[in-house]
Order: sequence, then structure tokens, then C-alpha cells
Amino acid sequence: MAKLQVSILLATMIALLSGCNSSTTDPNVAFSENKQDPIKELEVTSEVNHSRLSYKETFYVPIYSDIYIDKENRKVLLSATLSVRNTTLKKSLYVNKINYYDTGGTLIKSYLNTPLELPAMGTLNYIVEKEESKGGSGANFIIEVEGIDETVKPVIEAVMLGNFSNKAFAFSTEGVPVIH
Repeated sequence: MAKLQVSILLATMIALLSGCNSSTTDPNVAFSENKQDPIKELEVTSEVNHSRLSYKETFYVPIYSDIYIDKENRKVLLSATLSVRNTTLKKSLYVNKINYYDTGGTLIKSYLNTPLELPAMGTLNYIVEKEESKGGSGANFIIEVEGIDETVKPVIEAVMLGNFSNKAFAFSTEGVPVIH
């Protein structure tokens, strides 16, 4: 009887542990249409000819990983969704850089290994989970984009969500061009 219980326990543990991979817990994968990492899906597989791309711009997008809520300096952790939208009807937008920085300006994570191609009218949404608190209240993204001409300008926004007690709240920020 004891061997049967141990066998059942081991089988259950193996089944549970084999189901615990990062792709099933990553909200970017779980909530994507094809259950794939949205960044990996858009990666360019061939070399981008940058000489034919005359539009290039870098954007700063404020993200709040947390906000203070009262005089006792309590803070609420926030989740954020970064959204990069190609607003053209026929032209691709290339995303060369998505870097995430903390309040002090230290790079936390570089999200791209290769450029992304965002098709006409396409959108890339990327979630920064509430539990990721390294960014702090002054976290931000630096995003570099390129296009065939000046008509390929993106809309870049972030939406933050949080809750305190029995109240939930949301607010958004817009990406602004970085002046070099």
C-alpha cells in the first residue's frame, strides 16, 4: 500500500512540475492569440535593409511599476501593458529596440535580439507584470522604430492597472520622441 501511495505521489509531482514552464505562466504568451511570445512572432528572419528606410525615431514611454497612495508612504504595485501600433494602411514599421529602464536610469532588460517587423495596422502589446517591481515609479521604455518614410509613424502608449483595497484604477501614458 505504501508503495502505491508513493508511486501516485511521484506521478502527481511529475505531472505538476512538467506543466510549470515559463511560457504557460508568462502573460505575454498566455494572452497572445497563438500562445506564442508576441516579440518572437514578429522577429525579422532576414536582414533589414536600413538604407531604404528614411524614417527613424526613438521614443520615451513612461511606465509606473508602483505609485504611492497615502501619507504613510505605502505603495501599490501596478501591471503595465506597452502598446506599439503601426498606423499605416500598407507599410511595415520596424522596431529595432525595446529597452526597459528603472527610476535611476539603469537598464533592466533589453527585449530585442533582432528587429521586429510590425505589419500595416499591426499592434505589439507587451505586459510588464505587477510583480516586476524593479522599475519603480520612474520606470520607462526606450523604443526605436524605422519606416520607409515619414508616414510610418507609430502610436506608442502604456496602460497601467492597479488596485487598492476594493478599488481598481487604470491610467495611460504616451510615448514621446526623444530629442538627441
